[in-house]
Amino acid sequence: MGIADIVEAIQAGRIRITDHADEEAEADGLHWEEIYFSVVHGEVIEEYPMDKPYPSCLINGQTLDGKPIHSVWAFNEDSRWVVAITVYRPDPKLWIEGWRRRK
Repeated sequence: MGIADIVEAIQAGRIRITDHADEEAEADGLHWEEIYFSVVHGEVIEEYPMDKPYPSCLINGQTLDGKPIHSVWAFNEDSRWVVAITVYRPDPKLWIEGWRRRK
């Protein structure tokens, strides 16, 4: 799984959004168009290959107005579908420049 697989699935409309991701997006005032934009122009900053039922990763990107956004996506290799697990605006108390965890 790589970001290219996730981007291709998004562009093809093979997307499942969990209730959690939808609720978090709404709570942070994020719209799915800008979340997709952040993925297409983003980068994988953490990988979770052992996640079940599918491997997942954390993507760091930016909204249309340049604000940082994180989203976690799982990828089903067999069906080529992606699942949006969560999305949020990174807390600067926890993240340095949006992509490196504070220790």
